[in-house]
Amino acid sequence: MCKIRIAGLVNDSIVDGPGMRLTIFCQGCPHNCKGCHNKHTHDFKGGYDMDIDEIVEKAKKNKILSGVTFSGGEPMCQPKAFLQLAKKIKAETDLNIICYTGYTIEELEQMNNADINELLDICDWLIDGRFCEELKDLTLPFRGSSNQRIIELKNNTIDWTR
Repeated sequence: MCKIRIAGLVNDSIVDGPGMRLTIFCQGCPHNCKGCHNKHTHDFKGGYDMDIDEIVEKAKKNKILSGVTFSGGEPMCQPKAFLQLAKKIKAETDLNIICYTGYTIEELEQMNNADINELLDICDWLIDGRFCEELKDLTLPFRGSSNQRIIELKNNTIDWTR
């Protein structure tokens, strides 16, 4: 069994991507963005461990989900665990996966981490970039600041405008 360190789950989120989503808030973040609305997720010693299979079962039981969102904290600080979770979600459901990260995709690519690279290959979309309080924009769908990008990692269609 593989465990993942999380701050919590939201089983029916409508703010972490299009449609109804299971959102996993991982615990631990090195960015400490000024004005972050998930500050409680920054401490790497906080949160609790949860079995990946338990998360997948929650996703399978909720028949109204459109997808799963990895949020934070910083999911890329636990790439092996999130990779295993993503693989199981893709193998056992037809749900799409969105991953939020404070890193840019360019920074992730420069890390040359095999687990991160494979996770990017499995996820459908990446929302990248640190939250920047000076660029805060509440009109943007599913992002907090205008520097953050929605990056399509697969050839999918989805309505990101709502």
